Amino acid sequence: MEEKSLVSIIIPVYNVAAYIEECLRSLYQQTYRHLELIFVDDCCQDETVSLIQTYTSQYKEEGITVKIIRHEHNRGVAAARNTGLQNATGEYLYYVDADDKIEQHTIERLVKKAVETQADIVGCEWYLSYYKNERRMPQPDVNSPNDAFYQFATGRLRWNLWLFLVRRSLYTQHQIAFIEGLNMGEDMMVMGKLLLCADKVVVLHEPLYHYVQINAGSLTKEASERHRFQVTENLKELETFAKRRNEKDIDTYLQFLKLSIKLPLLMSDKTADYERWLEWFPEANAYIFQNRSTPLRIRLLQFCAVKRYFFFLKLYYRFVFRFIYGVLYK
Repeated sequence: MEEKSLVSIIIPVYNVAAYIEECLRSLYQQTYRHLELIFVDDCCQDETVSLIQTYTSQYKEEGITVKIIRHEHNRGVAAARNTGLQNATGEYLYYVDADDKIEQHTIERLVKKAVETQADIVGCEWYLSYYKNERRMPQPDVNSPNDAFYQFATGRLRWNLWLFLVRRSLYTQHQIAFIEGLNMGEDMMVMGKLLLCADKVVVLHEPLYHYVQINAGSLTKEASERHRFQVTENLKELETFAKRRNEKDIDTYLQFLKLSIKLPLLMSDKTADYERWLEWFPEANAYIFQNRSTPLRIRLLQFCAVKRYFFFLKLYYRFVFRFIYGVLYK
């Protein structure tokens, strides 16, 4: 019988007692059983850890190993992810957020695709889950690691860590890790590096992850100055790493990425957000109409922002987010 590859699943946890049970259930319902579950307790102050211990104690004979690693003080999600990496022993790594869940065949499907294609990274599609309904979110095809980075930079290939099964050797051989204290944009920085280092990237067109929107009434979140600073620093780290590798068209791709990162500021009806958009990565604005992968309506929104036609931005927001999304995704 062929020995199956061990998959390490890293789950950072911090005060998620109200949500984690469904996540735990989905992990233990996996059809692929050669799993190492690594829960990183970032100094929880609620019943999260006791719930994990109670739940996992019921399945000691199920072929799944469990590690619960506690930080002495709260250090943030970037540090928690690093702790998970340092304690992982699997051939492949995967992440799950504690308030989300995965399909029961998620790991089986991803590993099968990785083995069949000899890919270093296997991506999948997902569900954006609201209180009463779900929306399937597609991912594009990729035909090379360079194409994958292009799709990532233009915003077509989402960079959330939980969308990708990754060969652990990519992290170790290229010394890829998170920057402690920079907890926003950390997934963008790390996934960007991984895509640049991979020999083969494939996408499985199946929705395997449920990303739960706890606050379904808000489709955009205001970016605080602290959050924008952290995203900027993570992008600087990725930019330095990418330029060292001298990849084809990398400078243009990085400008596309900046436009993608700051786009949520235009999904607002606040003039202050539009002003922040203008101030953040202004060097990228010259690339708006070069980014052909972005829908024309988005490029026109960006153009309106550059020209300070804020009235049109507010009109778009009120029609799309208040009316269309407000009705469809309550």
